[in-house]
Amino acid sequence: MKRIAHLLNNPNAEDLGKFLIRFILAFGMLFHGWGKLTGGANKIAGMLEGMSIPSFIGYGVVVGEFVALLLIIVGFKSRLAGLIMSFTMLVALLLVHTGDIFSVSDRGVWAIELLAIYLVGGIAIAFLGSGKYSISKGEGDWD
Repeated sequence: MKRIAHLLNNPNAEDLGKFLIRFILAFGMLFHGWGKLTGGANKIAGMLEGMSIPSFIGYGVVVGEFVALLLIIVGFKSRLAGLIMSFTMLVALLLVHTGDIFSVSDRGVWAIELLAIYLVGGIAIAFLGSGKYSISKGEGDWD
């Protein structure tokens, strides 16, 4: 137990924790972004157009679900990228998932569980910054 306590109280533990949170959240969501990058943004653009919202805004999902995630993984402008990630999830929640907020899926979990994890995770990244295990070493205004 002492070894575990020593490991967790290590001066590098906080930065390692920041890296792990950045990596798993961004890596997991990156696959959603890849789908949008390779053609899925057209569906979103069409959906927005049907709601009288300019369709070009739908292509912003590529920024929020792909570009921002790459920045988070490498640790460059992570705070800004975390906010962009969260904003993208908030828009998805408001446009597509408002009816699911108080629902449970057929597997017995909160219907927007993953969306909520990404939304709040992006906010956490914005508060925590990138830490020293990043390109910026956590030293920039948005890092």
